[in-house]
Amino acid sequence: MLHTTRIGDDNLQSMIVGTVMRKIKSRTWKKQRYFRLQEDCMTIWYKSKKTGNTHSTFSVSDVEAVREGHQSEVLLSIADEFPPDRCFTLVFRGRRGNLDLVADSADEAQSWIKGMRKLIENLENMGDSEKLDQWIGDWFKKADKNNDGRMNFQEVRVLLKMMNVEMNEHHAHRLFMMADKSQTGSLEDDEFVLFYKMLTQREDVLRVFQEYSGDGQKLSLSDLEEFLREEQLEDVDVVQQLAMELIERYEPSDTAKTLKAMSIDGFLIYLMSPVGSVFRPRQQNLYQDMNQPLCHYFISSSHNTYLMEDQLRGPSSVEGYIRALKRGCRCVEVDCWDGTNGEPIVYHGHTFTSKILFKDVVSTLGKYAFKVSEYPVILSMENHCSVEQQRVMAHHLNTILGDKLLKSTLDRKIPISFPSPEELKGKILLKGKKIGGLEDSLSGLMEPEDTLTGEVSDEDEAAEIDEDNLHMYQFHFLSLPQKSKQRLSKELSDCVVYCKSVHFSSFKHSRMHSKFYEISSFTESKARKLLREAGAEFVLHNARQLTRVYPSGLRTDSSNFNPQEMWNTGTQIVALNFQTAGLEMDLNDGLFSQNGGCGYVLKPEYMRRLDKRFDPEVISAQQLPKVNIKESSVVDPFVRVEIHGVPLDQANVTFNSISVAQTAVFAHAFMGCVCSGFNPVWYDTLRFTIHAPELALVRFVVEDYDKASRNDFVGQYTLPFSCIQQGYRHIHLLSRDGTSIHPASLFVHLRVTKLV
Repeated sequence: MLHTTRIGDDNLQSMIVGTVMRKIKSRTWKKQRYFRLQEDCMTIWYKSKKTGNTHSTFSVSDVEAVREGHQSEVLLSIADEFPPDRCFTLVFRGRRGNLDLVADSADEAQSWIKGMRKLIENLENMGDSEKLDQWIGDWFKKADKNNDGRMNFQEVRVLLKMMNVEMNEHHAHRLFMMADKSQTGSLEDDEFVLFYKMLTQREDVLRVFQEYSGDGQKLSLSDLEEFLREEQLEDVDVVQQLAMELIERYEPSDTAKTLKAMSIDGFLIYLMSPVGSVFRPRQQNLYQDMNQPLCHYFISSSHNTYLMEDQLRGPSSVEGYIRALKRGCRCVEVDCWDGTNGEPIVYHGHTFTSKILFKDVVSTLGKYAFKVSEYPVILSMENHCSVEQQRVMAHHLNTILGDKLLKSTLDRKIPISFPSPEELKGKILLKGKKIGGLEDSLSGLMEPEDTLTGEVSDEDEAAEIDEDNLHMYQFHFLSLPQKSKQRLSKELSDCVVYCKSVHFSSFKHSRMHSKFYEISSFTESKARKLLREAGAEFVLHNARQLTRVYPSGLRTDSSNFNPQEMWNTGTQIVALNFQTAGLEMDLNDGLFSQNGGCGYVLKPEYMRRLDKRFDPEVISAQQLPKVNIKESSVVDPFVRVEIHGVPLDQANVTFNSISVAQTAVFAHAFMGCVCSGFNPVWYDTLRFTIHAPELALVRFVVEDYDKASRNDFVGQYTLPFSCIQQGYRHIHLLSRDGTSIHPASLFVHLRVTKLV
């Protein structure tokens, strides 16, 4: 397979031979392990020198990046013992922990660093067809138990079981004999590929292909144009040019290209490509107006970003900031407390979570803030420090971040509204308490030594306790916290410009007295109360000012609330625990997957205008019935389609006042490869009505039905309703961590119809 084109690389040769390196977990846990790259150039194999035949493996495709030197907290902790040129870190995709390694020499470290980067680069440049070949090769290796490069029928039976394919032995043997062209009683590489194609033949795609094929063998140029026009709803004016481009790009047969035709193989490759995806390609790029005021955008936001696990005993790490920022997060949180030696620390106060240095968080922010997105990052600060250590914090912010830290209004004049994300590109905004107003600091009316006495942090989350839950909280925390009442240093106050934290009194008070740059934070329960009591006022408030909503302090397991109900109020900063996978983070990833993944999504027009009234009082997630599957299957996968948004309530919501078009979606013919290699097919039609399409998210979920216990999660994909491409489309499923599980997909037919 792939190794035939890569084996000449000296670094890869060295990796295949193998290297003894130290695996580091802490200053006291340093174990020698033997690492080597397997011949497929896709798998890293390693074992302890003392545990006999026990070994472990991981795929190169699981590795996102290689960091060189002391670029992790673990390796920094042993910096006095091992020099940086022998150290490196493998960063895994999703939420899997990093692997910190120390080689015996700088040359060995370089071989692995350069070799891994080469393999990652090759994978990123691999086309869908190559990825599928690689995937088939992986199955061949799993089935080839005796490692002789061939697969006998017994091994085929094992393979079918591994792939969860229910097939009687006679039919399986018939396919085996058809693929055994050499008549040796076993399958070699190419014969196995043929066997795989027969096993996974896409009858669903063939059915569509033959419906439009004039001769049943190929799609002529006119056949393909008709398919693109009638099914994919492509623009009539460009359909001929598009058809020719698709043939040129995706048709593997030179003969078919010469005839300006597309074979079934080319048709399938096209449908599996990004162009054939359910997500409209144009909206995956930056396509929205980025010149609106900052408060007109939903902002991807993290809660207690430093925590890697739970809220009580888990580790704190700068890795939390790296991971959040690399996922496009644009608002991160830091909880600051007095530390030893005059250095402020970051941890979840009153708990057993570990502590990290504030200056390390700032350094990490400076390094990673703009690697994924150029648009501004908000540093939401929960401040519990003394005035002395607040001055140290201000010093670190200024010296480490330099010009990246926004220290004044853009034109140094008193503003009347927020600047735009476009104007704030490359800037880090501090959110926190401020002495006086923005007008005072710009006019120079404040005395140099002014300080503010009072609550330096309006967001002491541990102190936001519902009295009904007081007895529960006392078991969670070392001591029952109180609101911090101390002085705020002018140096730290001066670092706050457009995001001044203030206490919230009422929407009426805010409307009459608040400045645009004043921001309030609510627990999820307080936000829900405001939503119930004054939903429309909540939306209008968020058209003028920023609002942040964060999880309840009782979510000590780092679980999340559903962000959709807060987005429906126009709340910009809906802070979630990024370390916890599940529905809530799927919705967050889905919303911010559009607009180039820049972390900013423009709110609907009726949520940005003060002369519009939108009442989000009734909010829920509408879930469609499950697709039925026969219980006799070896694997019983079903597809669930969820619509998250504002459902119709004729008695409470008048949508005509906001000119929201009513639409109906018809999702047809759910079929496709699900998790393994075999293809369940459902020819079911699901219909649902969406009344606020600009706010709707669609989530496709595949689960393995288990009547005896909870269903097993297989994969999911979430996207904004407004980004859906109509027609026959593939939905490429993601893992619970949001990473690709290629080639698992759903094949669907989608139609959007406006209701009269």
